[in-house]
Amino acid sequence: MPIKPITGMLRRGLVLDLSVAFGLGTASGYLWWYGFHVPAVRRRDLFYAKLEDQRAAALGQV
Repeated sequence: MPIKPITGMLRRGLVLDLSVAFGLGTASGYLWWYGFHVPAVRRRDLFYAKLEDQRAAALGQV
């Protein structure tokens, strides 16, 4: 009784592995970008805007 050749299994596994890797990588990238980076930049920009307003008020350049 001959055994059927295993064809297409490697290709299917490779496609699945690449799809999962790209999907999880993209999701992780979005999570880092919008969960950490954007809020950190927003806090930094608000800090420097406040600092500039204080400096301008101290110099009377309102």
